[in-house]
Formats: sequence, structure tokens, C-alpha cells
Amino acid sequence: MLKTNTDNVVAAIKRVRLWYVALFVIFGLFGVRLFYLQVIRHNHYKAAALSGQLKQYEVPARRGMIYAKEGDVTVPIVLNQKLYTLYADPGYIKDADKAAAQVAQAVGGQASDYLPLIKAEDTRYSVLKKRLTETQKNKIAKLQQPGLGTVEQDYRTYPQGTLAAQLLGFVNEDGQGKYGLEQALNEELTGVPGELKAVTDSRGVPLAANSDNIERAPVNGKGIVLTVDVAMQQQLEAILKKGVENAKSEGGSALIMDANTGAIKAMANYPTYDPSNFGSVQDGSVFNNAAVSEPLEVGSVMKPLTAAAALNQGVVSANTCYYDPAKYKVDEFTITNIEEDGPAGNRCIKDILNLSLNTGATWLLMQMGDGQLNSKGRTAWHSYMTEHYLFGQTTGIEQGYEATGYVPDAEDNGAGINLTYANTTFGQAMTATPLQLGAALAAVVNGGTYYQPHLVAAKIDASGKQIEQKPIIKKTDVVSAQVSQQIISMMQYTVDNHSFSKKFDQSRYSVGGKTGTAQIAKPNGGYYEDEFNGTYVGFVGGDKPQYVIVVKISKAKNGGYAGTAAAQPVFGNLAHMLLNNFNVTPRN
Repeated sequence: MLKTNTDNVVAAIKRVRLWYVALFVIFGLFGVRLFYLQVIRHNHYKAAALSGQLKQYEVPARRGMIYAKEGDVTVPIVLNQKLYTLYADPGYIKDADKAAAQVAQAVGGQASDYLPLIKAEDTRYSVLKKRLTETQKNKIAKLQQPGLGTVEQDYRTYPQGTLAAQLLGFVNEDGQGKYGLEQALNEELTGVPGELKAVTDSRGVPLAANSDNIERAPVNGKGIVLTVDVAMQQQLEAILKKGVENAKSEGGSALIMDANTGAIKAMANYPTYDPSNFGSVQDGSVFNNAAVSEPLEVGSVMKPLTAAAALNQGVVSANTCYYDPAKYKVDEFTITNIEEDGPAGNRCIKDILNLSLNTGATWLLMQMGDGQLNSKGRTAWHSYMTEHYLFGQTTGIEQGYEATGYVPDAEDNGAGINLTYANTTFGQAMTATPLQLGAALAAVVNGGTYYQPHLVAAKIDASGKQIEQKPIIKKTDVVSAQVSQQIISMMQYTVDNHSFSKKFDQSRYSVGGKTGTAQIAKPNGGYYEDEFNGTYVGFVGGDKPQYVIVVKISKAKNGGYAGTAAAQPVFGNLAHMLLNNFNVTPRN
């Protein structure tokens, strides 16, 4: 018996020990599992727990306003209008059909349009409608429907209507600046949006006291003060519109630039559009600011620049005269002048501008090549076009879609390069925008300084501080001061010898200019025989040019040479407008 009892006790002790081991293992497993869940996988399960209650909002920054000068006063020309965006959080909406019907009744539209948005999966923010008014926003609030909400958003409004529409551009429904200034300065105007992450209750209402709420305040966009003068812009637009209509033209562009700073005082295109209703525009090309985005073969307005290059190289002087044969044969093609310029005869440099001699411009190129059309002359002229006048590159103006234009290389390409370069001297076979043309002429007549064309006079930061933007000099010594005065005199001579509806008093003011009539290139080569662009470049001032004016009229149909019949009257009216209304400093 003793042996039996001892065996039983030993067996019992073993069983107890086994239970202890088993319990230790079980509790150890629980401990390991809890450590894994609470420590190692803590962030994962916390995120999973919050996923049904954590909502993230982007708090939009207020877009910067845009101002312009009206006399001595700065006035807003682009404002922000406070409207609302209606959104749904599908996770909180139990009865989607009911919610869709409520939304349709509150803000209009069809419930069937809202239903798929309310039922959208894998999103906590489904936009139902934009541009809600304050009244519509309040109707949504009265529904007290969990999962429906509104967020304030700024939309652009234009108190001046269509004024400077293509210069300004617009802001689309997604808050992105498109075209013009709105596109070029979109990042600065937009600012930096804020952020709100909030833990919500079962209705989607943020728990303000929750420690998991995170808020980052938005930084509002910068305000922009333009160099544009409102009154000058209004008058330029009216004169351009009338000029386009009188020329029976498809459209036109015009600009006025401060010759001594590069500041754009007015710039417009016609036809135009209303940026408040950009969605109704049928032809998207009307959004383009053609003065900066549509390069063209500029025609004979190039001749003052050709003459300036030859004078500055010293290959001719202002008093040089030569025999003009009235035609040159180049690479089996004949360069001629218009019939009104008369037969062959002795001509002087100023006659090349006044009579618009294609042969005279070609002769100037020949002088750059020691009397011949050759590589030396081409290289010299290419240098002036690209390195002095900065053609073939953007100016850097604050505009979307600025074009570079085109300047052919000077190397012999086996395709009649001498003819090509002869053509460039009178504005064919190369392209430039009206803005590039104006900036180059300003550099020639202001004494030789190329100022970057610009539209921004100042920027206003988030604190309200106004930071003036100084003019940027891109090149000096474009031409010498002496050559500058010679070109001014020749362009004045040209104006004096052409007919305007009202003459200019050159004893009191300085007014100079040059017409251009350019054939329009066909897409597949060659030129249309009956389609021309009319251009005009010029300046007004007193002892020195104060403003540069550029005019382009597309496909004029009112008879005569397009430069003289269509563009010249617009220049004349703009010049008199400046002299009469905008404090042009008279001669001393």
C-alpha cells in the first residue's frame, strides 16, 4: 500500500506541474500577443480605429487680388467672391436616395445626378456641386443630414467686365489659373492651403477637444499691382476695336509700353471675351493673348531695326546715299519694291524707311558683308536679331503661353540661305510677337537699353506689405546713343511724310513710326497672294521717346496696303490719345 500511495502522490505532483507549465505557456502566449498588438502593431490598429472617424479637410487659401492704376489711385480689377462647395462623406450617409432627393430640392438639379456621387466608394470627400450661394448653403445646413457639408471657396469676379481679359486670364473650376497673368503667377496668387484633420462623432461633427485634431492655417496668395493704366487700357481697347472693324479684319492686337522701363501700360486683343463667363466661349483661341503668344512675320516694321544694326556696326552712316536698282536677283528669286516707290535711282538711308524699300534693306545686309550677301553679313545680322534685339526667345513677361518666335540660323543650309536672310531684313522668313517687336524698338530708341517687358509693378504679401518690382535690364548697348538718335530722326521723318487723319506737332512732341505689310505664310510653304497682316511700330514723347506703340491688324480687307490702310490709323489714334490724355512730356 505504501508503494501505491507514494506513486499516486508523485503522479499528482507531475500533473500539477504540467498544469502550471501549460498555464504559463498560455499566459505567455497571451502576453506575447498583447505585446504584438499593443506595441508592435499599435499604429496600425490606431489608424484602423480612426479610419471611420478621422476626416481630413483642405482649408483653401484666399487667392490674391489683382489691382491696376487709375490715375493716382490703385483700384481692384480682379476680386474674390465667396461661394461654397457642397460635398458628401458617403460613409455617414445611410439613405443615399433620400439624401440625393434632399440635395436636389435644396440646390437644384436632378437627384439622379447626385446619387452616384453620394454612393461613391473609397472616398471621404465627394464633391456634389460648386458655386453655391449663401442661401443654398443655409438650406443644406438646415437638412442636418450627417455626411453632407459645405466648404467656403473663393471664385474670381471682374468688376471691369471684359477689360484686359486676355492679359488677365481666368481661374477654372478647379482653382487653377489659365492663360494670361493668372496662369503665369498661379503659384504666387494661389498661396498655400491649410489642413484640418479632425476626429468626428457618429454624425461626422469634429470633436474640437480631441488631441488627435491637427490644424495648419492657410497662407493667402499674394496680391498683384499691375503696371497697366485702367483709363489707357479702356481707350486702347476702344480704338483697337474700331480699327479692326474699319479694316474688315479678323482681329488685331495693340500694346503701349513705357520705352524707358519696359512697363506695359496697356495691351489688348480683339475679339475678346468675358472672363466671368469663360465657360460659354466657343472658340478657345480667343483666350490667348495674341500680342505675346502668336508670332508672325512682322513685315517692314523690321527696317528701322535693320538700319540700326548697320549704323551701329559702322558699315553705313546716317548720311550715306547709294544707288538703288529697284530689284535684286538672289538665289534665282527677285526682290522688288512696291510700285509707289518708283524706279531705280539714288537713295539715302532715311528713304529705306520712308519709302519702305525692300531692296534698301537688302543693300544694308550686303554692307554688313562688305558689299555682298555672304556668311559674314548673315552672321552679323543674326547676332543683332538674337543677341541685341533678343528675338527667338521669350521676354519673360508675366503671361501664360508666351511664344519665342523664330530666327533662321545663319549657316548655309543649301536652301537659298542668302534669300532667306535678305527677306528677314524686311520682316519675312522670321517671326516675332508684337511684344518682342515693341521691346526691341524701345531698346533702339531709348538709347540702347533692353528692359524686360513686365506687367507687375508691385506684389502684396500676406501681411499686406507692398513690395515694389524694379525694372529688369536684360541688355545694355543694344545700339549706341548716337544711333538711337539717328533712328528717332528717321522715324520722325517717316511720320511727317505719311498721311494721318490729324497731323502731329513735331516742334512740340516727338512722334515716329514705320508701317509693315506682310504676306501670310501658307502651312505647307509659300505665301497667300491675297492675305496680309498690317503692322505699325512707333513712339511718342518729347525730348526722348516716352511710349512705344505696336499695332497688328490681321487679314485686313479694306483695300490698300494693310500696314498703311489698317494699322497706321490705329497708331495715329493711339498716339493722339496719349498726347491728349496722358501727360506726355513735351520738348524742352
